[in-house]
Amino acid sequence: MFGSLFDMPTHTKQLGDLAEVTVMGAFLKLGFRVAIPYGENSRYDLVVDTGDRLLRTQVKTAQLCGWKDDRSCLRFHAYSHRFSGGKFAGREDYRGVADIFAVFSPDTGQVYVLPIDNDNLPATDVWLRLTPARNGQRNGIRMAQDCLLEKWAARQAATVSENVP
Repeated sequence: MFGSLFDMPTHTKQLGDLAEVTVMGAFLKLGFRVAIPYGENSRYDLVVDTGDRLLRTQVKTAQLCGWKDDRSCLRFHAYSHRFSGGKFAGREDYRGVADIFAVFSPDTGQVYVLPIDNDNLPATDVWLRLTPARNGQRNGIRMAQDCLLEKWAARQAATVSENVP
C-alpha cells in the first residue's frame, strides 16, 4: 500500500517524512496515542503513549541488504549525522535521548520496534534478518519478525495489564 509512495524519487527529508507518517499511522491503528514534538531540533520524532509510559521515538527507514545482494536483511542507521559549519562533524547515537526506534521498511511494508538502550543494539548500523542465516547461525542474529510493531504492542499490553491493581 505505502510502497508506491517510496518508489518516487524523493529527497531524503521527504522519505523520512513519509516514514514518520506511516509509523504514526501504524501506532494509531493499534490504539496508541501519538504526539509530535514541536520544532525541528528534537532528537526524537514522536512520543508514543503506551498507557503507562511516554516513549520518545526515533523513526528510521530500513533498506534491503544482504550478502551478495540476496535481500535477506533490512538495515538502518542507529545514529544521526552531525554537521558543523556545513561540514560533517561526526555521528551521534540516540542512547539517553530517545527510548525506541520505530523502523519502517518500504520493501516489506512493516514497522519494527527496537529499544534503544538495549546492550545488544549497536550504535552504528542495525541489521534485521528477514530469513534465517544460511549457515544456521542464531547467536547475535536479530530476526525482523521478532521486532514487528504488533509483537511489541502485545508485549506492552501485557506489561500494562500486569501493572493494573
